[in-house]
Amino acid sequence: MTAIKTEKLTKFYGKKRGIENVDLAVNEGEFFGFIGPNGAGKSTTIRNLLGLVSPSSGDAFIFGKSIKAKRQELLADVGYLPSEAMFYHGMKVRDMIKLSADLRKKDCKKAADELCERLQLDTSRKVDELSFGNRKKVSIVCALQHEPRLIVLDEPTSGLDPLMQKEFFDILRERNNSGAAIFMSSHILSEIEHNCTRAAVIRDGHIIACDSVENLSNTGAKRVTIEGSIDAGMLRNAKDIRNDGEKISFLYSGSADGLIGILSSGQVRDFTVTEPDLEEIFMHYYEKDGESNDNN
Repeated sequence: MTAIKTEKLTKFYGKKRGIENVDLAVNEGEFFGFIGPNGAGKSTTIRNLLGLVSPSSGDAFIFGKSIKAKRQELLADVGYLPSEAMFYHGMKVRDMIKLSADLRKKDCKKAADELCERLQLDTSRKVDELSFGNRKKVSIVCALQHEPRLIVLDEPTSGLDPLMQKEFFDILRERNNSGAAIFMSSHILSEIEHNCTRAAVIRDGHIIACDSVENLSNTGAKRVTIEGSIDAGMLRNAKDIRNDGEKISFLYSGSADGLIGILSSGQVRDFTVTEPDLEEIFMHYYEKDGESNDNN
């Protein structure tokens, strides 16, 4: 059974595009990444998926049931971590966590205590007094304490320091190994690379790629860095060209003969050829008409 399935999911805000014809399928027990720059449609997809907003057309299904018809029933098995969480003013952390459990009609104290200990969260403080990172910890406990079958994360690590990020992903991997499906949106590609088995790339509200992280990474491109000067015309088919005056670096996916031609076109003192990281490989998904799409 699929944990998540969307069919032609579309959302417009008046005339402004949110997402359009989004088709996704996430299997039970899968750790799935949802990649895209800010404004690409990640949060809009999640809000439609959870029934927080109504789609303009299309539908979303959780464990095979339409979120439109079975929202309350389905969300009992879902843990949701928004990119930013708001809490009731004046409440202590422990009371906020208990309220979240009570709303689900579950005794989550044991799991909540363990999560608070691992995340080093002081439950005696008021939520109003917390830093952004500590508010994020409260959100994590509220999202995970009822041990959901599906965990939906929207930019989950913002505000967490590196040690807490590591602990958080350790917790997620444990939940995933126990059978929970995880759907994580992020624009931090190293998070996807290190934790997810499959991923979808969204740009301008449309899914433009969906495959295993391994296959998405396997483009055959290499990062070439040259010390010296070369004929700029030889780089017309290269991507992500960087030139700081001392070194020229670019992604190259052509033949070895073609690379030799580039090197022989100028005065090259030294060069290196390395495997690009996932962020570099995905850059071409974010480009449109030769420019970055980060502001859409």
